[in-house]
Amino acid sequence: MAEKNPLIEALPPATDYITYLTIIEYNLNPESLPTLHQVLQDTKLTTNIGWDLVHLLVPLLPNSDECLQDIARLGNPREVILKVTESLRLIDFQGLEPDTEDDEPIAGEETNPAYHPAKTEPVGSSSGKTTQAVETPAPLPLSVLQFTSLLSMLSTLHTRIKTQYPSRFLSTTLQAILVSFSNSVSHKEELISAIVQFVKNVSGTKRPNLPPRKSSTQILSANFKSSAPDPESDTAEKSPSASEAAIQKRLFQSFITHVFEDYMLSLDSDRDAPGLAWCSRLQEKLHPERTVPGKPSMTDRFILDEELAARLTAVGGLVALARDLGMERQDLVPAMEKADPGHSLVPDNEDEFPKTANDIPLSKVGSLFMFAAANVATVLYSTPKPKDMFSIFPEHQKVLHNYIASSSDMGATIGTESEAVLDAVLALAILAVEDDHVGEPADSEEFSQYLQYLSLISSNSPSPSIRYHAFYLASTILRSNPSDAERLAFIKDTLEHCPFDNLKVAAISWVKGETIEANPPTPIHSHKPEQHGSVQDGKDNDSVFATPVALDSLAPYLFPDLTHDLTSTSITESWLTFQQSLHFYLASLNFYYLLLSAHTSLP
Repeated sequence: MAEKNPLIEALPPATDYITYLTIIEYNLNPESLPTLHQVLQDTKLTTNIGWDLVHLLVPLLPNSDECLQDIARLGNPREVILKVTESLRLIDFQGLEPDTEDDEPIAGEETNPAYHPAKTEPVGSSSGKTTQAVETPAPLPLSVLQFTSLLSMLSTLHTRIKTQYPSRFLSTTLQAILVSFSNSVSHKEELISAIVQFVKNVSGTKRPNLPPRKSSTQILSANFKSSAPDPESDTAEKSPSASEAAIQKRLFQSFITHVFEDYMLSLDSDRDAPGLAWCSRLQEKLHPERTVPGKPSMTDRFILDEELAARLTAVGGLVALARDLGMERQDLVPAMEKADPGHSLVPDNEDEFPKTANDIPLSKVGSLFMFAAANVATVLYSTPKPKDMFSIFPEHQKVLHNYIASSSDMGATIGTESEAVLDAVLALAILAVEDDHVGEPADSEEFSQYLQYLSLISSNSPSPSIRYHAFYLASTILRSNPSDAERLAFIKDTLEHCPFDNLKVAAISWVKGETIEANPPTPIHSHKPEQHGSVQDGKDNDSVFATPVALDSLAPYLFPDLTHDLTSTSITESWLTFQQSLHFYLASLNFYYLLLSAHTSLP
C-alpha cells in the first residue's frame, strides 16, 4: 500500500491552519515541494497560510520557486508583501567577495559556487569519435536566486494590491530592495537585471528587454498564471489620484538614481577602467588619432571584455528605464546643484511616507551619473543633443565644486574621490570643451580656483587615465583664457605655492608652450634685428610671454637656488630630497636647454 502523504492527509478541515503550518514545516524538504505546489493551488488555504511559508521556502530556492510564486499569486498580498520585504533585508551576501589576492583556495572555498565562475562538460562530435570540453554557466549563488525570486514575487504582489495609496506599499518595498542591493558584494549586474524587470512590471512600462549578452545569468522565470483579487481592496476599482500617481512615479525615479549610485561606486578600476571610462572612450571617439597604435583601445576593451561589457549592459538598462519613467536631463540638475549630499531614499523613520512628489529626493551622486550617461551618449551613441548648452563656466564649475571640492579638507583630498565620480565629472568637462562651450568665469579668482581643482585631480588621483584627462582639461581651459596676464598669474601661483612636484612639472610645460607660441622660431639665416615697436605677429608680440617680464617673474621658481636643500649635514637626507624633486629638476633643465638653443632670442 502506498505511503500516505502528510501534506495531503492533514489538509484543512482535517486540521486547523496553525496545525497544518506546523506539519508543513516538519515535513518540508526538496522532495515534498511538488506536493506543496499542488496544495497551494487552493486560494483559501494559501490566503490563510501563504505569508507564513515565505521564510521557510526562500532557503530552498531554486526548487521552491513555484511555491513562492503560488503564494505571490494567491496569498493575501498585504501580508505576503511584509514577509517578502523582510526576507529581502535578511539575504546573506557574505562569502561572495571576489578573491583577487592569491590563487590558493581557502577553507570552504571548494564547495562555494561563488568562487567557480564556470564548469566544463564533454560534448561528443558528430562522428562520435572525439569529444571536447565546452564551458557551461555556473549556477548562481543562492543569495542572487533569492533576490531575483523575491523581486518576481513583489512584481505580482504590487499589481494585486488595490488601495487608494499604493505608494505606501511601494515606498516600503523600494527601501527594502535598495538595502538588499547595497548589501550585495558581487553579481550586481544580475541583481540590476531583476530590478529593471521589477520596475517595468510594476510601473507598466512597455519597452522590450535589451538583447541578452553572453553571461552566466540564470534569472528565474516569471510566473504569468492568473492571480487572486485583493481580499482587502479599498478602492472599488477606482484609479489612484493624480497626486498619488505622481508620488509613485517620483519614487521609481528616485529609486533608480540610488541604484545607479550604489552600482557605479561599487565598480573597481584595477585595470584603469574607472566607472565606465567615459573620458577615455570620448577621447577615442573624438580624437582617434591620439589612440596608441598596437594597444587595445578602451572602446575595444568594453566590447571584448565580458566584465566591462556587463557594466554597459547594466547601466544601459538603468538609463533606458529612467527615460521610460519620464526622467529628463533638467530633472537631474537641481539635485546636482545642491551643496549638501542630499537625503537617502531610506529615511531615518521608515514609517514616514511621502506626502507629495517633492518630498522624495533624487540621489545627488546618482543624478550626476545619470546626467553624465545621457550627455556622453550624444557622442558615443549619437543620441539627440540637449537644447540647453552645458558650459564650463558657470555650470561645470558648480558641478566640480559640489562633487569634488566640497568633500575635501582644504583641498588636501581633492582627487582621491571615487574614480567613477571623477570620470563622470571630467567627462562632462570634455564634452563642454569639445563643443567650445567654455563660457566666462565671474572673475579671475573663480577661474584660478577651477584650474586648481583640476590640477589637484591630475596630481592626486591614483588612476593614470584620470590624471591624464584632468591635466588635459587644465591645460586646455588655461589656454582658453584670452588674458595672458591671468595665465601667467596662475602659472606663477602654481610654481610658488603648490606642494606637489608633479604639478610644478605641469606648470613648466605650460610655460614652455606659452613661450614657444609667443616666440615663433625664425630661420637663423633670415634673422634680422627686430626694430623697437615693430610687430611681426600682432597677437604673439603683444603676449607677456614674448617679453622678459614672464621669465623674470618665474625665474626664482623655475630655477631655484638648491644650495640650502642639497647641502644638508646628512648626505642621505640630501639624496632623498634630490630624488623626490628629480622630475621637477629635469623639467626645468629641459626648458633651460630650450631657451639656450633657441634660434630666436627673447626680446
